[in-house]
Amino acid sequence: MALPYFYIRAANADITQLTLDENNSKHIIQVLRMKIGELMHVTDGQGHIFTCKIIDDHKKKCIVSVLETKKVDPPQKKICIGISPLKNNSRFEWFIEKATEIGVAQIVPLLCERTEKVQVKTERLQSILISAMLQSQQAWLPVLTTPIKFLDYLKTATSSQKLIAHCEPDHAKTALSTLPSKNESLILVGPEGDFTNREIEEALQQNFKPVALGNTRLRSETAAIVAVTLLQQA
Repeated sequence: MALPYFYIRAANADITQLTLDENNSKHIIQVLRMKIGELMHVTDGQGHIFTCKIIDDHKKKCIVSVLETKKVDPPQKKICIGISPLKNNSRFEWFIEKATEIGVAQIVPLLCERTEKVQVKTERLQSILISAMLQSQQAWLPVLTTPIKFLDYLKTATSSQKLIAHCEPDHAKTALSTLPSKNESLILVGPEGDFTNREIEEALQQNFKPVALGNTRLRSETAAIVAVTLLQQA
């Protein structure tokens, strides 16, 4: 049976003892009813996995002894996705969760011309990222950036493979599934209503390659998941 898995914000690789925060402590002691001597995994989301043993089962500040520290290499494929926040927050949160489980490295909320006026709840999204990382037993937490205007992001975006997925029929596009594998990729997915022609042209001028995700028209969050999955499996 797999050991329970928890997250801490920062840790020294040489640390021998950890005092867990109140939320983790309550879950461990009151919900899971774990006792002194029981084992767990703890990760800092930066590649470290600590195998730990409970030595103080305090429900607000559980203390664990670090028995073993393992360093996990970053994922071989670094996938960054820029995507417009959605009017329906639950759909955007669903995307954040699933993209994390698949193994995305960075998520950039893009403020496009057709982006609906929504409040990006960064703290809540960060919590979803952490939960999804733990659920999928990973040691690297994706980076969630602050929202940025689409045209501003184009000027600073760097990657060995820069892609943009859009639905405009007047542009020649390459099927994403046919592109050769790259260890580093950045793909942009637009809002409901797609990118504007101006945004597409600006992206092309910044050397973004237009790609198609399939033969059907997809919702933004579905398109984003398809894009991440194809890039991960290439």
